[in-house]
Amino acid sequence: MEPLDIRQVEALLTTAYVGRSLAYHPLTDSTNRVAKELAGHGAPDGTLVIADAQSAGRGRLGRQWLSPPNTNLLMSLLFYPPLRPDQAQRMTMVCALAAADSVAQVTGLASQLKWPNDLLLGGTKVGGILTELGLRGSELAYTVVGIGLNVNLAREQLPEELRPLATSVAQELGRPVSREALLAAFLQGVEVRYDRLKAGESPMQEWAARLATLGQWVQVNEAQGAWQAEGLAESVDEDGALWLRLADGERRRILAGDVTLRKSQPNATK
Repeated sequence: MEPLDIRQVEALLTTAYVGRSLAYHPLTDSTNRVAKELAGHGAPDGTLVIADAQSAGRGRLGRQWLSPPNTNLLMSLLFYPPLRPDQAQRMTMVCALAAADSVAQVTGLASQLKWPNDLLLGGTKVGGILTELGLRGSELAYTVVGIGLNVNLAREQLPEELRPLATSVAQELGRPVSREALLAAFLQGVEVRYDRLKAGESPMQEWAARLATLGQWVQVNEAQGAWQAEGLAESVDEDGALWLRLADGERRRILAGDVTLRKSQPNATK
């Protein structure tokens, strides 16, 4: 696979500012770390950090994000949104929706979102998002949204234990895909929704409508393993929290956790 063609990306870009400030690295430890460093130097809103390989790529909960060089989109976007810290999940929503739409626009493949931050193709994970916050006292100074999207990853490039759990755009489509075209489409989708968010429009309803999780009986494991619950994923709220209806009828609000779809609902809920 060839390195990302940055000149082609710039030629395809139709955005006014998202991705116009671009830092490309053939190899870096973590694009999120680089983006946070750039925030400290006053990098502009919508700055993109992108790499062809990462030595310390991370997903949620500190998990390693594995990606062979020159195959996928590994990137982070820096934003200065007019939000409170508890509203920062809206930036995850903006980027998740843009990622799903870019895949559909470039390939025709329909994807779904899984709460809280995964992108699915054919019911299997194709991408993930890690949003990190920078605070100034109790106020939100910036957000860095890291996105990993499996584009031209072959199944045999993954460790055997991960092969049933992950897919790629090329694997689902049956042919390689232009990473440059996907990136340009993604950045355009981000800018459109980010402009709406800055104008006061919440992305929650659009995000909720795309969530494969809602209406499903699920098992949720709390991030640090302190508790586990099963219930009906009923809804999400403006801050991105999941509302779970437990078997005994209790409703529980969950801000973070791992979700697994269950095949059946227990008799206790009848």
